[in-house]
Amino acid sequence: MSYNSFGRVFRFSTWGESHGPAIGAVVDGCPPGLSLSEADIQPWLDKRRPGTSRFTTQRQEPDEVRILSGVFEGKTTGTPISLMIENVDQRSKDYSEVAASYRPGHADYAYDSKYGFRDYRGGGRSSARETASRVAAGAVARLVIPEVRIRAYLVELGGDAIDRARFDDGAIDENPFFCPDREAAARWEKIVDEARKAGSSVGAIIECVGEGLPAGWGAPLYAKLDSELAAAMMSINAVKGVEIGDGFAAARLTGETNADPMRPGNDGNPTFLANHAGGVAGGISTGQPLILRVALKPTSSILTSVETINRAGEAAEIRTKGRHDPCVGIRAAPVVEAMAALVLADQKLLHRAQVG
Repeated sequence: MSYNSFGRVFRFSTWGESHGPAIGAVVDGCPPGLSLSEADIQPWLDKRRPGTSRFTTQRQEPDEVRILSGVFEGKTTGTPISLMIENVDQRSKDYSEVAASYRPGHADYAYDSKYGFRDYRGGGRSSARETASRVAAGAVARLVIPEVRIRAYLVELGGDAIDRARFDDGAIDENPFFCPDREAAARWEKIVDEARKAGSSVGAIIECVGEGLPAGWGAPLYAKLDSELAAAMMSINAVKGVEIGDGFAAARLTGETNADPMRPGNDGNPTFLANHAGGVAGGISTGQPLILRVALKPTSSILTSVETINRAGEAAEIRTKGRHDPCVGIRAAPVVEAMAALVLADQKLLHRAQVG
């Protein structure tokens, strides 16, 4: 069985390949009566769209979404919502070498080992092109959780981290890196330019914050809010690590320093004096801001020659031609937001189903 779906009550499935005629998503479980049009989805796709700056792949895809079903007279009907995005700028000839040999770090060998067959044009289903479908589905999910504000941004690129003292939310949309530190964004221009000119790539770390969650979403064991978020983030191409709250840094704290002390609040809810847990305790939201970070490896498709093997198992070298992101983490920020929205929409509906 191949898994192309995610979610329990609010569930989505993606379809299509990087160099096929189109990609898309089918969203099922969306409540009826919500206002939805292409205009509600397109702004989020535009944030992820390729070719918007010299720091991303120059593949020119308009990523215009079409709603094919599930909406009538501008309202969701409660039936499956089908979303389609056409591919218009494929260059399959760029992948002639990939057809014969495997790209180290990519899914080529693993995919071939599993299926005995693969779509080598851009990686097929293993291409990051698939994430556009997730962003479209995530835009629908946001309609289910209007009380939650989700914001993702890069906090590190190529090993160079932002200065938290210069954090400015207004700067995030002012630069192509979704960076809240203007000085760091200026440094990152040079880092990405140098990587691209060298035929190489760099990694990144994205932080995502969700504000407005009430306490109570999630479950103690097999539908933990943090485990569902971790699974969602690890499903994104190139993600190799996920942290909730302090994450790995919590292992270096003591019990008293890692605690999130509580005092009586004015509204009957506690006032938390810290948020080391990242807004999740025992798999359930606490009402504090949700905080998570994801680490993305450098793009595997690079112009620098690397040692590999071909399909016959013989020694070879490969350099990947074509148009690729020198840092896949840059365009991953909208994808992280989308996956967070999809998980939170599902958790909200699960919570409502259980407790009313």
